Amino acid sequence: MPEVHTTLTRYTIEQEHRHHDSTGDFSGLLNAISTAVKIIANHVNKGALVGAPKNLDVISNDVMIGETEWAGHLAAVASGRTPEIHRIPPSYRRGKYLLVFEPLDGSGGIDVDMAAGTIFSILRSPRPGEPAETADFLQPGTEQVCAGFALYGPATMLVLTTGDGVDGFTLDRDIGAFVLTHPGMRIPGHTNEFAINASHERFWEPPVKRYVAECLAGRSGSREVDFTMRWVACLVAETFRILTRGGVFLDPADGGAGRPDRPRLLSAANPVAFLVEQAGGLASTGRGRLMDRVPGSLHEQVPLIFGSRQEVARIERYHRDGAELPGDDFSLFNTRSLFRT
Repeated sequence: MPEVHTTLTRYTIEQEHRHHDSTGDFSGLLNAISTAVKIIANHVNKGALVGAPKNLDVISNDVMIGETEWAGHLAAVASGRTPEIHRIPPSYRRGKYLLVFEPLDGSGGIDVDMAAGTIFSILRSPRPGEPAETADFLQPGTEQVCAGFALYGPATMLVLTTGDGVDGFTLDRDIGAFVLTHPGMRIPGHTNEFAINASHERFWEPPVKRYVAECLAGRSGSREVDFTMRWVACLVAETFRILTRGGVFLDPADGGAGRPDRPRLLSAANPVAFLVEQAGGLASTGRGRLMDRVPGSLHEQVPLIFGSRQEVARIERYHRDGAELPGDDFSLFNTRSLFRT
């Protein structure tokens, strides 16, 4: 007998069978999202044949909206790329869900053939069937029905949670379907890997400087473990790496500098946090659970620290303790830079 694969379609239908009052709307929405992901993956894989990375941003945004707005599952859509929500046209039936997404995270690296991805979050509309307003989207991450991301790399992956663990699917191009390849993904509790953008060191608060300094000290320091530092500049790729082999990611508070490239709470940080918690990790602002935060605006940006439980808990503890380092001239490169003598 040929091997039976669990496709995303079968997976979502089996999930709905567990709920006797299900209508099929949710599985329909997930399948619409998976179709959009396949189309975006096709464009991304063509790279320069499609055009500049910013064109791919626009294409990805249009594809995600175009593939999900017409089937009657959604009340409205919010994209990290556009300032206002996208209301479902009057010609289409309005549904009971809200979709929030980042169309092409990491698009700045596509011209050098780096990984990119799409992040999405599904919320329930507080007024199903009614015209949606921006305020309907301003729900804490704990209210998410589903969250996930697509990773466009050597393989196209779709990773998602519906609140019962995290499962990963790989696009089998021979059959044109996502197949379950990573069931029950779990983040290891211990790690010796961290990811942070060292070019933002000047913005870091003392607790983050202390944590990074301890990691860099390796075996000779208080942690007595050699750490490896990563930075892919693609939140989706960082999240997948942590889901598969552990680690911690830091995009910490910036001391009021107000950097414009910080993750958006609704369309990026919350869905990542939902996935991470469902995989056994923690997601924090550095000062508390990220998914408890109530959004103040559609595109609110937040500090984001997530990954292996023990490391995130340690970073939160340093923030509570008001951890300071001796002296004011601490730098990652104080004693290591090739440019210092």
